[in-house]
Amino acid sequence: MNDAEIRRYAGLMAELGLTGLEVTEKDQVIRLERSPAPAAARETVAVPAAPAAATPQGAAPADTVEVASPMVGVFYAAPAEDAEPFVKVGDKVKRGQTLCIVEAMKLMNEIMAEVDGEIVEICVANGQVVDYGSPLFRIRER
Repeated sequence: MNDAEIRRYAGLMAELGLTGLEVTEKDQVIRLERSPAPAAARETVAVPAAPAAATPQGAAPADTVEVASPMVGVFYAAPAEDAEPFVKVGDKVKRGQTLCIVEAMKLMNEIMAEVDGEIVEICVANGQVVDYGSPLFRIRER
């Protein structure tokens, strides 16, 4: 594999937003890795909740923001099995702070807080599969 091919794969990684790529050609294996995108470039979805009067059971109260999963994947509350979770109910969070990781296709995607506030609910369990748009957290804005 030559330099031009490696650069082509690196360009493909950037275009697709990948943090890792492994290519096998004949008896050669090339693994490319890069750091995740800066916080401003990461995709995090924050959806305002419905008004309290029309809130069905399990929905977010009016003074909270729901952080939804931007992809299908596996929810991880901590950076490693034996590590403390990123956040717990009652924790104060700042905009851009990592809340969890959603693993999709062997890539770890950090999900960030979109607002300053307090975690009032963690909607999924560690290791649970989440769908696109599934509520992950509810944050009371401050």
